[in-house]
Amino acid sequence: MQLTGAEIIVECLKEQGVDTVFGYPGGAILNVYDALYEYRDEINHVLTSHEQGASHAADGYARATGKVGVCLATSGPGATNLVTGIATAYMDSVPMVAITANVGKPLLGRDSFQEVDIAGIVMPITKHSYIVKDIENLADTIRKAFYIAKSGRPGPVLVDVTKDVTGSKIEYSPRHPATVYRETSEIRKEDVETAVKMIKEAERPFIFVGGGGVISGASQEIAALAHKIQAPVCDSLMGKGAFSGEDELYTGMLGMHGTKTANLGVTKSDLLIVLGARFSDRVTGNTKSFARNAKIIQIDVDAAEINKNVMVDTSIVGDMKEILRRLLEAIPEKQHPEWTAEIQDMKAKYPLRYDKTQLTGPYVIEKLYELTKGDAIISTDVGQHQMWTAQYYKFKEPRTLLTSGGLGTMGYGLGAAIGAKMGRPDKTVVNIAGDGCFRMNMNEIATAVRCGRQLIQIVLNNHVLGMVRQWQSLFYDHRYSHTILNDAVDFVKISEGMGAKAIRVTKMEEVEPALKEALASSGPVVLDCWIDQDLSVFPMVPAGANIDDVFDEEDMKKNEQSV
Repeated sequence: MQLTGAEIIVECLKEQGVDTVFGYPGGAILNVYDALYEYRDEINHVLTSHEQGASHAADGYARATGKVGVCLATSGPGATNLVTGIATAYMDSVPMVAITANVGKPLLGRDSFQEVDIAGIVMPITKHSYIVKDIENLADTIRKAFYIAKSGRPGPVLVDVTKDVTGSKIEYSPRHPATVYRETSEIRKEDVETAVKMIKEAERPFIFVGGGGVISGASQEIAALAHKIQAPVCDSLMGKGAFSGEDELYTGMLGMHGTKTANLGVTKSDLLIVLGARFSDRVTGNTKSFARNAKIIQIDVDAAEINKNVMVDTSIVGDMKEILRRLLEAIPEKQHPEWTAEIQDMKAKYPLRYDKTQLTGPYVIEKLYELTKGDAIISTDVGQHQMWTAQYYKFKEPRTLLTSGGLGTMGYGLGAAIGAKMGRPDKTVVNIAGDGCFRMNMNEIATAVRCGRQLIQIVLNNHVLGMVRQWQSLFYDHRYSHTILNDAVDFVKISEGMGAKAIRVTKMEEVEPALKEALASSGPVVLDCWIDQDLSVFPMVPAGANIDDVFDEEDMKKNEQSV
């Protein structure tokens, strides 16, 4: 059948099982939007308030569902507004296809109105980027984009299409999507055997789970391994939910704002089994002393991650779920009673603590966990609230924490929450933000209202840029350079002005009623929770220090008293 390029784009989306796209129209992409109008009963388009919101929504949709997220934008500034969202997805290995339209082929390279080389711009932050100048290549390029986005280590792909291609016609033949198989070809038998031997010999094993544990769908295998060899488990921010935060073997997050038990336990271990983690600097601290008493096994689908940041003793490259299946078949059950007892003693000795005499972020998050029973999808922005969420909300399942771990994108969470709610409408979805982050993309509250679905936005409002202020307090002698937000912005009025219900919370006793009201609502609700500007996130490891140099407020007080 003869179809226009715009119609072929939409037909290819249907081929790939796409049911929802996020975007913002403009001149160059008008043909595609005209085609979407004809297909409006088959593909739901969510009009965001800003293209960056569309990219974050596609990202959140992908993280929450495991499917490829799709965003659309026009040429020039429309396309460049996607860049931060594309980079966010790239750093966290999120499958996403961004489709942009450019000026017509005869106008390329002439500084035409709203012309930009978006394929070139995003080359370092995508798995692949294409520009389609010939309609004969269009369908196959889109099919390749989806395959690349979801195969191996997932990530974003951009397809830029000139406007004349979207308007031209050609014969179109539908195809079934190419099957994406798990990466098993590089799994070497000798590597598995070496890992089995090391696990058998270990007396103090520890498991560290990264984002690959979520992406690979290996939660059951991770739990089986931990319990079979009685190894305590910690995770990275991206690994949250791959191993249940309610499990007795769970010790908390590792790294800069990880628990003392996780940081000290990894340092004391004699074997560290690393599952799908890239050894981020926020996890390792001083890489030269990281896990200095342990042999390290690294399991990852991406061979480029092996020995990139931390030298390991052995590695297995390939799909984690399949690797763990093979390991589980080969290793015997093993008990480590002294080691597990030591870890449990540390958990009792070093619990997470916060001030329970005033309204704080941890209090709000613990109350949210209690009321949702840990069954919500939580998105966050970046800063203190993000760390408090990672510490105090117990994630039981994968794909329930959506957060920018690698790029650290302020303004990410609300768009991601909208995407998650569109992808999993049955779930309670909550975005937790600081006031600094909420300012960046709070216009997406209007999008949430337009979508007409329940969504809860919690703003932990301390009227400062909290995490930066914390660093200024600890390392910059309290010189608060441009981190105080002492203006008259009223988030309740702004949210109500965009059509949402909004509640201000200033006391501890107001938290539970406000959360219950929000959870019972059928539409978006914004909770503006005022907390003290000098609250800090602890425990903490200074940048570049050893992870066992972790300290909390109690340690600071003892140190001050001894001086």
